[in-house]
Amino acid sequence: MSNFISLVVYGLADGAILALSALGFVLIYKSTRVINFAQGEFLLVGAYMFYTSFVLLRLPLILATVFGVLVATALGLVVERFVLRPLIGESALSVIMVTIGLSSVLKAVIQLFFGTSVREQPPILPTSRVSVLGATVPLNRLLVIVIAAGVLAAFTRFFTRSRHGVAMRAVADDQQAALTMGISVPRVFAMAWALAAVSALIAGVLLADLSAVEQNIANFGLIVFPVVILGGLDSVPGTIVGGLTIGLLKQFVSGYADPGLAEVVPYLVLVAILLVRPYGVFGETRIERV
Repeated sequence: MSNFISLVVYGLADGAILALSALGFVLIYKSTRVINFAQGEFLLVGAYMFYTSFVLLRLPLILATVFGVLVATALGLVVERFVLRPLIGESALSVIMVTIGLSSVLKAVIQLFFGTSVREQPPILPTSRVSVLGATVPLNRLLVIVIAAGVLAAFTRFFTRSRHGVAMRAVADDQQAALTMGISVPRVFAMAWALAAVSALIAGVLLADLSAVEQNIANFGLIVFPVVILGGLDSVPGTIVGGLTIGLLKQFVSGYADPGLAEVVPYLVLVAILLVRPYGVFGETRIERV
């Protein structure tokens, strides 16, 4: 029983980080219909920017967080304005290839300035262990779940209650109708990329605190694709369900079967969902009449 509880806590923590990563992916897709293959590198950049401010510049935790958010926002705005906006009207394949190239560029820039070695960072969250239902689990894993839940709740409130959030939802539903209502579609596009970069920053920082500041953070972002396919490419609630499902599934397979198989399972789920329900569990089914 204690092993089961431990696997659940570890799985929920991983799933919460995956949900944050997938949230940025879904934000971009809902608003711009762009599939961002550089989402994993957004996590990487976020983790290293926080490391720069917190360790190298020795800023206090709050100021380091603010610095990271500002850099992430600037990155999202720059990518949208100078990389994606000129491609409006181009084929989907062209845009996909550009985001793949963007992922390589971001990874190369990080390697240029920081190298490929693992960087040491003082733990942000307490690393003590606590007892949960008879199992002893790290406190930082529990705090990651709480922090991610709070961030996801804040994003949800932003989309449902704020003026800008409603504008983003309007653009996602019908760009032409949003234009007639006076909504600036390019501004919404920029906001989507900025918010996606901020959510990736938070996910990257939490992941680095649980493991280390290293290049493999970008590889963790690859699991975003099974998450969004499972939950639905255009569904924000689907990112939460998909992230938690994949996180738990990986931990259960790793704990009860084979750790190597656990790395493959998310992609097996991806293939199965594409065969059974291509739009995902919560995705919107689109029917085109010709």
